[in-house]
Amino acid sequence: MRRRILMTDRLVTEILVQTPHPTDTAHPSGNTGTAAPDTAKAPRGAAPPGASAAFGASVEHYENFPVASWLCPAPLRPAVAALYRFARTADDIADEGEADATTRLAELAAYRAALDEALAGRPVPPRWQAVFAPLAAAVQRHAWPSDLLRDLISAFEQDVRHTASGHRYADTAELLAYCRLSANPVGRLLLHLWGVTDAAALERSDRICSALQLINFWQDLGVDLSRQRVYLPADTLRRHGVAVEDFLPGASARERERQAVVAELCAQARGLMQMGAPLVHQVGGRAGWELRLVVQGGLRVLDRIAAIQHRSWAQRVTVDKSELPRLLWRALWM
Repeated sequence: MRRRILMTDRLVTEILVQTPHPTDTAHPSGNTGTAAPDTAKAPRGAAPPGASAAFGASVEHYENFPVASWLCPAPLRPAVAALYRFARTADDIADEGEADATTRLAELAAYRAALDEALAGRPVPPRWQAVFAPLAAAVQRHAWPSDLLRDLISAFEQDVRHTASGHRYADTAELLAYCRLSANPVGRLLLHLWGVTDAAALERSDRICSALQLINFWQDLGVDLSRQRVYLPADTLRRHGVAVEDFLPGASARERERQAVVAELCAQARGLMQMGAPLVHQVGGRAGWELRLVVQGGLRVLDRIAAIQHRSWAQRVTVDKSELPRLLWRALWM
């Protein structure tokens, strides 16, 4: 996964039953571990990636992705699919093709403007009609707070700027501030679908989503570093006497210190997940079961990282369908 799109249905269908994602890559060190092979970066039959051609076609090549699992109630699936498509398209603008940061930011600004037009009931550019027509319908039907959608675009804009500038996060607090834009809005939007919007539930949702975001960072550590995306907090690195460069392919020194860094970061993510986990008792029906599986899936990824001595910079772990009975059992006893 190139960037951070956190969808509970996607976690159930992709992480738990390991549906291949079009952009998962093998680890840059050459150790494929359990990573999926890289695949085409552009939609089949599309123009070469770059600028408007790739951006405009970005929806089609994910159209068949199962973003709404059988656990999601049928009446809610169109809204979940609309939210996924909206985020997926922004992801493509931020990351597909060879466009530079200036072009990507201009496209994201146009995408934000199209969102505003759609929410106001005005026409949007034809290339994004398939994104914004169902999204606007979902916003109207489910009374979604539109600022949460704008926050997601802000997260992609921040990612583009930070990648271009080589930005490094100073501490966990700054990283969590990013999660508030990139991950937490998704949980809050889904809670609106489920009719659970009290303050305690929203806070627990934020903790779960931030935890999932962090887990994804530490699961994809090697892949992100190979693409000049650094999410390792500088203060944690200093505390253990290591630098980002110590996690790059070919570095062999300070093994224990590197492991200690990842172990500490994973422990923080686990703590957040455990603080948010009581939310499962506030969400009923199939959605509640889906949430239980999402929580347990995230925790299981942390277990798998621990099982490789926290060396996730060298090997990407996954949770596949063989783990589903274990996850169901753990979900039952939450």
